[in-house]
Amino acid sequence: QVQLVESGGGLVQAGDSLRLSCATSGRTFSRSAMGWFRQAPGKEREFVACITWIGGITYYADSVKGRFTISKDNAKNTVYLQMNSLKPEDTAVYYCASQDVGGWRSRYDLEKSYNYWGQGTQVTVSS
Repeated sequence: QVQLVESGGGLVQAGDSLRLSCATSGRTFSRSAMGWFRQAPGKEREFVACITWIGGITYYADSVKGRFTISKDNAKNTVYLQMNSLKPEDTAVYYCASQDVGGWRSRYDLEKSYNYWGQGTQVTVSS
């Protein structure tokens, strides 16, 4: 079993920055990747970013490319999401997720590719 806990959300103004963290614990020795998703009110959860655990290869949704950066600290089993130039449309609950069972799943943009999920952290961007 793996536990994921997000932190760092909050209320900011458009143009500001935030850094989200996702601390993980448990059986992480076979981890393939970590991802961030978000869900805005009335919308489905959508992919934001993914990072492979060994090689550090990153993938981003087009909507955040150039503004968000995903990174990791393997020693701390923690993944981060640096969010710059925030926009009101970035307002959502942000979730981290892990690929810990079953190896690398190349459809990193799909929820079903991830085994474990955090509870989410709210990010609100005012205009």
